[in-house]
Amino acid sequence: MFLCAIPAEFLLVHSFYYPIEQKHFIIEKVKIIKQIFVNVGIIMSKRPGLLISVLFFLFCAGCATNPITGKDELMLFPEEQDIALGKKYAPEIEKEMGGRIPDAGIQNYVDYIGQRIVRVSHKPDLEFHFAALDDESVNALALPGGYIFITRGMLENLGSEAQLAAILGHEIVHVVARDVSNAMSNQIGIQLLLSAVTSDKTPSGVLTAADLAQQIVGLRYSRKDEKEADSGGLDYMVAAGYDPYAMVETMQMLQNRSENRPIEFLSTHPSPENRIGYLTQRIQTKHLGRAGLETGKENYRKAVLDRLSN
Repeated sequence: MFLCAIPAEFLLVHSFYYPIEQKHFIIEKVKIIKQIFVNVGIIMSKRPGLLISVLFFLFCAGCATNPITGKDELMLFPEEQDIALGKKYAPEIEKEMGGRIPDAGIQNYVDYIGQRIVRVSHKPDLEFHFAALDDESVNALALPGGYIFITRGMLENLGSEAQLAAILGHEIVHVVARDVSNAMSNQIGIQLLLSAVTSDKTPSGVLTAADLAQQIVGLRYSRKDEKEADSGGLDYMVAAGYDPYAMVETMQMLQNRSENRPIEFLSTHPSPENRIGYLTQRIQTKHLGRAGLETGKENYRKAVLDRLSN
């Protein structure tokens, strides 16, 4: 029997008891899970163990407030599973993208800037991990649970500490808003995610850890996610003491570079309409007149550019 053939109301009434005020919310959660199974074609009669895992995660999940938008959103996984996913796949991402740049000074600098932004974010108590990877692509990416990576190619194209803060702030928002775990669930599939967090082994007969790492690198956010990450990242970098116009400069640089050849960052972080315009407007309406904000061009040259060129 397919799970999609079972009415959501049946699962609710005959499998679990919930107070009446939760009835409609739980039914909606069951319907969403059913649709996911339709999309990935999982036959539950052949995978009873997976059904148990799915129901466990489903009914542990709930409605959480997205701190960036202030709106309630349905989260299929508790935040603890975000952390478990990030911890499991961070080493595979590093392998897939050339490993860490072998320079402790650069690694410490990237981590310092990242942690400076984390402290003013909505998740200052979440343990974030930052790494600079030895890959020539112009890219930055995040994993659930606070794992953030930036490539050599991106570092070489930035010109200041504030621009680095803009990129890291953008990725931090994707973690805080849980855009990453939602994208993984939608684009990779709940079956593989559940296998990842409930087993110490790679799902047999499905994909290797390296295969999954390649899919994670290629995760694509929505333009709505991108606009929220732009706006939230801009607010974070200002709160951390950085000039917000560095965000505008960075996005303009990426758009200019993409005119000559595709930029990896923009292929997974699609540019919303009028990106430069709404960033500039947000600065002028929310952050105009802020004094003492840093750019850090000289700091960045010494800490990153000079070291990469040696």
